[in-house]
This record gives sequence, structure tokens and C-alpha cells, in this order.
Amino acid sequence: MKVLLINGSPNKNGCTYTALQEIADQLKKEGIGSEIYHIGTEAIRPCLACRACAKLGKCVINDKVNEFVDKAAEFDGYIIGSPVHYASASGVVVPFLDRAFFSSFLGGRGIFRHKPGSAIVSARRAGTTATIDQLNKYFQIAEMPVISGRYWNMVHGATPAEVVQDKEGMQNMRILAKNMAYHLKCQEAAAKVGITPPTPETVEFTNFIR
Repeated sequence: MKVLLINGSPNKNGCTYTALQEIADQLKKEGIGSEIYHIGTEAIRPCLACRACAKLGKCVINDKVNEFVDKAAEFDGYIIGSPVHYASASGVVVPFLDRAFFSSFLGGRGIFRHKPGSAIVSARRAGTTATIDQLNKYFQIAEMPVISGRYWNMVHGATPAEVVQDKEGMQNMRILAKNMAYHLKCQEAAAKVGITPPTPETVEFTNFIR
């Protein structure tokens, strides 16, 4: 079993990475593999709402997002990390995840369904809970169990060294990792005795006037 840790910060080894590395270290202690994937700073085009992914099975924009979806399919759980920028996720995270989740769903791959997910954020001061709520919505629309810690999954600090000093925040990263490991082990045990995820229903698309 392995978890993909997604670093949505422009800084590859910054505050968000520091929190994700704490999670990775704890997952290793729990016998769970992990990998940190850095989205990077290249421009990510937003979703075109063209729905071509329904026919292609992938996003029509052939860039890093498609590479990520292929990679993500090999993992059993996901933790998305982002810094707080203007009380929301970083500018690269949102278009990246919009396209990754939408193309996976509409393209019929459904790689995220019933796999556990969680979001962690780093901030100097505020905007954390709004950003966590924003990121959690990707899991909720994809039928993914949302894994929690013992507090909202955030760390504070303007530098990695300051993040390490956030003892409660770093402790919560470890608790989150333990809870993720526990859930994955429960899923593995359930599969061994024949307990499987629910059969998906055909999605009904409606709006507020019909």
C-alpha cells in the first residue's frame, strides 16, 4: 500500500513540503509507502469545459495533469498539500486538481473512487480552514473517505524551520498519517473477507429547474 503526497506549493522544499515529509516519515513507521509529488511552477491551463475527456479518457490538454492521473492510479490514498494564498489554495493547485478529477471521472477511469484522501495546508497566519474546506471538496465529489487528524490539518510558519516549531501542527500531521494507515489497513482486511465497495450507480445530472 502506498500514499501519494501532493505538494502544491511553488516552493519544492518549503513549509508545505516540511509538513508532508512529517507525514511520509510516520507512514513509513506504519508500514505504508509514500511518494511526494511536486506539481511545480509551470503554468497549468484551466479546464476548458469541453468535455472531450469523456471521449478521450483523458484531458484534451496534454500536459502534466495527464501524467499525474496515470501516476495517481497506482496509489491507494492521497494527501494534497497547499500553502494558503489569499485565503485559498495556491494558484497552481486549483486548475491542476479541477482537470485531474474531472477528466478522471468523465473519462470513466474513476481512479479516486473509494480511496481515502486528506488535505493539509500551511500558512503564516490565517486562511487555513477555508483552504482545507476548498480542497476537501475534491474528495467528497469523488466518493472518497476523508481522513482527519485530531484537529484541522494545518501547520503555521513563514519558513520550514518555523513549521518544525509548530509542535501541535506537526503532531497532527503524524496523527493524520496514523489514521490514513489505519484506514488503508482496514480496507485491505475488508477485501480479504469479501467486503467490497458499493456498485456505482449511473449518475443523474439535473439542475434546479428540472
